[in-house]
Amino acid sequence: MPDPVRVLIVDDSSIVRRVLTDELGRQPGIAVVGAAPDPFVARDKILALRPDVITLDLEMPRLDGLSFLRRLMKFHPLPVIVVSSITPKGCETAMACMEAGAIDVLCKPGESYSIGDLASQLGDIIRGSARAKIRARAQTSDAPPPRRLALADAMIQTTHKVVAIGSSTGGTEALRTILTALPKQCPGIVMTQHMPEGFTGPFASRLNTLCEIEVREARDNDWVTPGVALLAPGNRHMRLARDGARYVVRVCDGPRVRRHKPSVEVLFESVAQFAGPNAMGIILTGMGDDGADGLLTMRRAGAVTVAQDEASCVVFGMPKEAIARGAAMFESPLSDIARHIVDFATGTLRASRSASA
Repeated sequence: MPDPVRVLIVDDSSIVRRVLTDELGRQPGIAVVGAAPDPFVARDKILALRPDVITLDLEMPRLDGLSFLRRLMKFHPLPVIVVSSITPKGCETAMACMEAGAIDVLCKPGESYSIGDLASQLGDIIRGSARAKIRARAQTSDAPPPRRLALADAMIQTTHKVVAIGSSTGGTEALRTILTALPKQCPGIVMTQHMPEGFTGPFASRLNTLCEIEVREARDNDWVTPGVALLAPGNRHMRLARDGARYVVRVCDGPRVRRHKPSVEVLFESVAQFAGPNAMGIILTGMGDDGADGLLTMRRAGAVTVAQDEASCVVFGMPKEAIARGAAMFESPLSDIARHIVDFATGTLRASRSASA
């Protein structure tokens, strides 16, 4: 039986520290090894207790949580889950946490969100992130500008082509890496990233400032057009459909699929149905198996399919499951995936014989 995941709770509220210690301590596979009221105490306890995962509040005395997170990721990187009173109005801070290297950002309980809900979700993330590969990060100002693919003056034929991307834990950074490398002439892109409601809009807006292509949160009946990437809204599923000769997206409510809303499975199944061999499916870093069966359906429908390789994943869960099902034609490092999209657009990357039914 594997050793339990060792967790350090960092929060200035003694009540929150006690409640999280009690709730997480009841869950299988988790051992709360300590708690700290501020980042300076946390620093000492990290060195003494060697936790596998940290939960981190943002509003704390002596040093705010975001500044601590940035220092931690530069000098002593490990999985960090931010647990704070973040609302949709504070999503810019949430995006900053993810860019700084947080595995996930969760809201503290409110009127419609109980401590039980939080503990259950947090426990799942803790168990899944314990084996995450966290790399040291340079400060944002030190990071080089994104290198976009050079295509000379070649025109890319993108008519009726669609790229579908699914991601979860670690996906915000993976999507940034891919989208910032793409030229304006790339095919229309539809994306599902596991994120809460209120986070997807600011995340898409942030990407839009970094990319040559247009990136935005999807609205119901948006057209899928070259040079535009549409991100499924938090707490809504997104499906591909056709409106005459055009591809459009349908944004709708519905039950969770594979425990998620939006679900990668929902997107990929619809892309297989309506785009078939005119599509490319890409499954990126993330916990669980959301999208694995949908990617297989896409491959069987004649699509080009790609899974991010283990070495470049933060969590090799979703790609691993897709590969195990025979859903991926290619297993590729993150750094190669933008080039695959360009090759698909130009027709130099095509589907092999579809996976057997």
